[in-house]
Amino acid sequence: MGGVAANPVILTVDDDPAVSRAVARDVRRRYGERYRVVRAASPEDALDAVRELKLRGERLALVLADYRMPRMDGIAFLEAVMDLFPLARRVLLTAYADTGAAIEAINVVDLDHYLLKPWSPPEENLYPVVDGLLEAWLATPDPAASETRVVGHRWSAPSFAVRDFLTRNLVPYRWLPADEPEGGRLLAAAGLTPQDVPLVVTADGKSLVAPDEAALAAHVGLSTSPAADFYDLVVVGAGPAGLGAAVYGASEGLRTVLVERQAAGGQAGQSSRIENYLGFPDGVSGAQLTDRARRQALRFGAEILSTREVTGLEAAGSGRVLRFGDGSTITAHAVVLATGVSYRRLDAPGLADFAGAGLFYGSATTEAMNCRDEEVYIVGGANSAGQAAVHFSHYARQVHLLVRGPDLRRSMSHYLVQQIEGIGNIAVHPYTEVAGGEGDGHLERLVLRDTRSGGGRTVEAASLFVFIGAEPRTEWLADVVERDPRGFVLTGPDLLSGGRRPAGWTLHRAPYHLESSVPGVFAAGDVRADSVKRVASAVGEGAMAVSLVHRYLEAQ
Repeated sequence: MGGVAANPVILTVDDDPAVSRAVARDVRRRYGERYRVVRAASPEDALDAVRELKLRGERLALVLADYRMPRMDGIAFLEAVMDLFPLARRVLLTAYADTGAAIEAINVVDLDHYLLKPWSPPEENLYPVVDGLLEAWLATPDPAASETRVVGHRWSAPSFAVRDFLTRNLVPYRWLPADEPEGGRLLAAAGLTPQDVPLVVTADGKSLVAPDEAALAAHVGLSTSPAADFYDLVVVGAGPAGLGAAVYGASEGLRTVLVERQAAGGQAGQSSRIENYLGFPDGVSGAQLTDRARRQALRFGAEILSTREVTGLEAAGSGRVLRFGDGSTITAHAVVLATGVSYRRLDAPGLADFAGAGLFYGSATTEAMNCRDEEVYIVGGANSAGQAAVHFSHYARQVHLLVRGPDLRRSMSHYLVQQIEGIGNIAVHPYTEVAGGEGDGHLERLVLRDTRSGGGRTVEAASLFVFIGAEPRTEWLADVVERDPRGFVLTGPDLLSGGRRPAGWTLHRAPYHLESSVPGVFAAGDVRADSVKRVASAVGEGAMAVSLVHRYLEAQ
């Protein structure tokens, strides 16, 4: 049974086999086409079924439970059901001698009705009652939850990591705080406590407790294993450059696999609104652009692997071997390195303790709703910080943009500076840096310092978002390809020193424009030394890299 059942459920439970069969038979005869009738022979089995229904996101419309059952009577059972499905209608089956208990149950478990056994004929004694209760349930039904659900705490770093991973990978999910009723009911159904979060319940009812990214990816439909051992082209990194290379590589007949460590889109994928990208006069979110590019690559036949970290690269004859963190490998004729850059970490006393609990690097769209009516602080003066400030201004009471320089104009696009100047609840603080963070379990205060005078002040702050620096993810290439002092990959003319080709270069020609010091290994986008840090240029370099791959392959 996979996914959410088309029909809501009616559950019957009675420890007497004959009675159990009879009530299920009568209910199924009248309601079987519109409802799925589940019969249980004991309260323990019935509770297991109810918990499974909850985890699978199914709808429980009605429960008919016998009063006299061993180990757990019908009242206690219905009380347990009410904790998981408070909107399900509840009926107690009872003998005449137990009517007093049934009347008492009306107050204990908000009982909707009690039926005397035997209920024959059902047309007179059973169906009119059930008809009325189902009509009432349909007016306020339990919502089906066919999407992935995440239960956690706002200030739990592991909870944030799960939400951020799902959001950036464009996996629909519903966020349920552990301290709210529905989140508590899911935890109870899984046999967990609020201390066990995050809990992820997939659409098919699988419960994952604090899963790592690989386990999460495997259970929400992301591909994590390559379909082959050898490809024409491996693209490492699924930012704009990598997605561009995958689209053009696959569309031009190359067997292409795109490998991503965390989530497609890179830094651009986290942007709330890109307004200067060609062809989108009204702007486009990073998530929308990423989704379109991803679907386009898949349509042309590219494979996309998630949560696979590449840790090594070596040349093996005409092949280029990539090694993953788990020790497995794939080989290709050519490689495009498009690993992008990471935001630089803030090095200030106390801040490291709040990563994922008030301190976030990028991730604006994931946290925006949680910052409603709060004071939000953003560090950075480039476009990514400006786009985040505009986005947060729709939710936060006040957005504070902290920049080390005198203003935004030297590092931010003109259109974005104008937008920020016209938004009343964005305040730009020039010559300001973060000198420290304080809080109990999550960020509560920031220490700010004036970069001119050195003077400091402490402000109340629940959230700090950092968009500074550009550190390339190239440590694993240290002994493989030539890089500049900051770690960016050198390509083409930058590899020629005094007209001499790079050490170890074996070909008669010079490196192509985007080719690294290893023949057949190209770099595109932000990871390449002296590249233009713009989405459009990254996509263009991805396409250009594929044209150079063709030239390289034709010469082999």
